[in-house]
Amino acid sequence: MACLEACKEGKMKEAECSEDGSVDWHGHPAVKAKSGQWTAGAIILLNQGLATLAFFGVGVNLVLFLTRVLGQNNADAANNVSKWTGTVYIFSLVGAFLSDSYWGRYKTCVIFQLIFVIGLVSLSLSSILFLIRPKGCGNQDMPCGSHSGMEITLFYFSIYLVALGNGGYQPNIATFGADQFDEEDPKEGHSKVAFFSYFYLALNLGSLFSNTILGYFEDEGMWALGFWVSAGSALAALVLFLTGTTRYRHFKPSGNPLSRFSQVLVAAIRKCSVHMPSDADELYDVDGNDSSMNGNRKILHTDEFKFLDRAAYISTRDVDEQKKGIQSTWRLCPVTQVEEVKCILRLLPIWLCTIIYSVVFTQMASLFVEQGAAMQTTVSNFRIPPASMSSFDILSVALFIFLYRRVLDPLVASIRKKGSRGLTELQRMGIGLVIAVLAMVSAGIVECYRLKYANKDCMHCEGSSSLSIFWQIPQYAFIGASEVFMYVGQLEFFNAQTPDRLKSFGSALCMTSISLGNYVSSLLVTMVMKISTEDNMPGWIPGNLNKGHLDWFYFLLAGLTTIDLLVYIACARWYKNIKLEGKTAENIDEQAGFKL
Repeated sequence: MACLEACKEGKMKEAECSEDGSVDWHGHPAVKAKSGQWTAGAIILLNQGLATLAFFGVGVNLVLFLTRVLGQNNADAANNVSKWTGTVYIFSLVGAFLSDSYWGRYKTCVIFQLIFVIGLVSLSLSSILFLIRPKGCGNQDMPCGSHSGMEITLFYFSIYLVALGNGGYQPNIATFGADQFDEEDPKEGHSKVAFFSYFYLALNLGSLFSNTILGYFEDEGMWALGFWVSAGSALAALVLFLTGTTRYRHFKPSGNPLSRFSQVLVAAIRKCSVHMPSDADELYDVDGNDSSMNGNRKILHTDEFKFLDRAAYISTRDVDEQKKGIQSTWRLCPVTQVEEVKCILRLLPIWLCTIIYSVVFTQMASLFVEQGAAMQTTVSNFRIPPASMSSFDILSVALFIFLYRRVLDPLVASIRKKGSRGLTELQRMGIGLVIAVLAMVSAGIVECYRLKYANKDCMHCEGSSSLSIFWQIPQYAFIGASEVFMYVGQLEFFNAQTPDRLKSFGSALCMTSISLGNYVSSLLVTMVMKISTEDNMPGWIPGNLNKGHLDWFYFLLAGLTTIDLLVYIACARWYKNIKLEGKTAENIDEQAGFKL
């Protein structure tokens, strides 16, 4: 590691060095006392809170903006929100690729936050100048008039610019925050694990203002005000992030991962007919201090996907080329490079199992809001914005993060053998799926009772059921509890189980599971509406929810999530953790294992 090399040369005391290969703003080995840790971490947490406030200032009420301002029906609006949210997280792959390959996490965060601010300013201007006409429209009583194709195009350009900025920024800020803690140091390693919980808490607290205060103003038709506050919050987040520039720890980008993956596949295919040695020690590898490692830790050999080991087999031709000093990376790859590919292949089944959970999660921003709008939303003379009910999700997240970190995790650790951790990441993700099933069952039961007390012949059906919107609290609370186990566990899991060169990609996997969840949700809604509207039936999710069966859709999601849970348990029991040089087998098993 660069820092350790500097220590050996006597340039600084060994106790001052970070041991994970991180560097400071000037590219020098990071000094613990002068960089990273909670000083940098706190700046990043505040930045995340402000940026989340800005993002949810748009996203939390977008489904109502589409129905009230642009005049879309419920199913189309829910689909468009799902597609937009899905695109946000698809862009996370773009940000992760640029970060890991070329720009580094700091530069990537700055560039995409700037795009985010520009998108929000554009959205604010287009709304106030073109979309909210006549003035004061967009509340539940007065829908807005028609709009030209150019005005609609400008709106979608703005919100997808917001999607690009937020999507490219999100996976990198989570990983960049974790970079501020040296996991090779026991104290900082503990702080690094805690950071992900506090990061997710900051994300939810940031959205609390959006879901309550901004949600109320937007529900009353003051959309421009809500969008301008979001733009100001995003700008403040960017300025705050820049103030910590000299304090941050950085990891140098490691080059295009696609080429490294391709090299392993090509080299393995080229040697598909060779007879492999039984001893893995005979495979080609580089020394841990080799410059080509670029400060990244070596990954030890594993027995899965043995075909890929052929890429590290040293043939007679490889020996001759080494003697001539012309070794080809498309014919011979070190074990660590081969193991990078294996790591990603092992992660894919786990990642695929998280997509159905994201289908459940995305209902909060679409169908939960539409369901709430059709319930009794007034208390005395005060009207509760349906989108603000997600505040109970945020409160649930805060409560369960506290309960998990302060009560459940220490309790499980005390029951297990001495020195072990509490619940592993994979176990927590499984618990998250169980709670997600309960959330959908709860939502379905509430919908059954909402329909029981609804006026099915209403023309304007917002607030048409006498069932109070507060009956939605359990489904929001269940979603919040499941997030703590699923998404926080997922962030920790993918960060720990991806190679050092691909940490941003690991965080992007979390985001893309949300993305695909939104697309799958949109596909499910489309399929359900196509099947359920045959023979002139109104369908499960019609414009007038009182004539549909939204409860059946919720129960369908509960069934799909149950099936997904069973598949997940099988995949989690099969999964083998990454093996990094210097970590014992016991530590590896404790990191993220799944044992019943």
